[in-house]
Amino acid sequence: MSQTGLAVLAESRVPHDQNARAPFMTTVHCRSRILRRGALYASILTVACGSQEVTRPTFDGDVRVGVLHSRTGTLAVSENTVAEAELLAIREINESGGLEIDGRHLRVVALEEDGQSSPDVFAARLRRMIDRDRVSVVFGGWTSSSRKAMLPVLEARDHLLFYPVQFEGEECSNKVFYAGSTPNQQVAPAVEWLVQNHGDQFVLAGSDYVYPRTANRIIRNQLEVLGGDVAGEFYIELGSTDVASLVEGIRRSLPDGGVIINTINGDSNLHFFRELRDAGLTRSAGYVVMSFSLAEEEVSAIGAEIMEGTYTSWSFYQSMTTERARDFNTRFHSAYGAHRVTSDPAATGYSMVHLWAEAAKKAGSVDPVDVRAALPGTTVTGPLGTLVALGNHHLLKGAFLGEVQQDGQFRIVHSVESVPPDPWSQWLPENRGYSCDWSLSRDDAARFRVDRSSEGL
Repeated sequence: MSQTGLAVLAESRVPHDQNARAPFMTTVHCRSRILRRGALYASILTVACGSQEVTRPTFDGDVRVGVLHSRTGTLAVSENTVAEAELLAIREINESGGLEIDGRHLRVVALEEDGQSSPDVFAARLRRMIDRDRVSVVFGGWTSSSRKAMLPVLEARDHLLFYPVQFEGEECSNKVFYAGSTPNQQVAPAVEWLVQNHGDQFVLAGSDYVYPRTANRIIRNQLEVLGGDVAGEFYIELGSTDVASLVEGIRRSLPDGGVIINTINGDSNLHFFRELRDAGLTRSAGYVVMSFSLAEEEVSAIGAEIMEGTYTSWSFYQSMTTERARDFNTRFHSAYGAHRVTSDPAATGYSMVHLWAEAAKKAGSVDPVDVRAALPGTTVTGPLGTLVALGNHHLLKGAFLGEVQQDGQFRIVHSVESVPPDPWSQWLPENRGYSCDWSLSRDDAARFRVDRSSEGL
């Protein structure tokens, strides 16, 4: 076991750190916290009311874990809910007796930091969590820019990040577990459905960073095969409120209507959808919007009256009626308020914390190296159904296309079950035939060629 694992197991107290948020105390006090939602809105979340003695399990020690999301800045509207879902999972682990490692019951102590919607801050906070706070794992990130900024820190320290959001692929590190969907699990099913149901004229609009640009390159190649046409491609800076020229570009590119693929992230979406409405680029005018980085939380902030009739593609929606989905929603609403909404990133973040705990129990260790080795084949059942950690550090997931309704929830209009992840998109010529698998003993496990000639796309 490494020094990180030994140090964590040896510690038996909560660190005295202003950023540490211990998930349990013997006495629960009534307190409120204002969660900043970027430029969109602010809401008051009541965490607990009343003071009373509560029976808690007896623990043999602590294990520190990091929760690293943007609590401020343009991405806070999306990341706050994910962070809260991860903290909920940590609370549940502790309430069930903690993490059992070799007969010892460890309390999971969450040390939370604010990534401030900045890749540089994410990297600096991750470095501090590992070097100073000696966390055993970190759950967090949203944009691919934040993940890529953290990757050198993880590589240098041989550590482990669980990443909860859909991404562009084109990366397969054994220091990251990619719990979100790959493009072939989220984007490709949506594009195929759009061509079949809404025509062949497309415009691509996104924030100007790695995920939207890579996703749009994949979409272009897929549309070329499907017979679709990209009439325009437009980008704005992450966090920008200046969307008028982007919307005007869409109008000029699609004067008679068509499909708008939206990969804008954060609170820029508020301004984007309002501008679309004000410019008359609405569903009734023949414009169909499919978003890949927007879920229930953003719909709630933007307003269902603006979002109604637009589409998204995810592996989970709050409106799902499975027993596990309803149970997760109930737990989340009980913890944070019935007015709150869940989402795919929140359900994924929640599930990946439990997946880490299962892998740690399987390894008999909280050391990141040991947990990483135990991950392949580890399973967890939750709001997304039964998830199995694959050797390529991804998950087998379904794709569900949802349409925003008047109440801000989604009606599922199309579903594809159990899509195997492609970390290296087969829609990009340079990736054709390449895969990754960290369960194999080979030096090129991150990217190697396999015979996929009979699989097709």
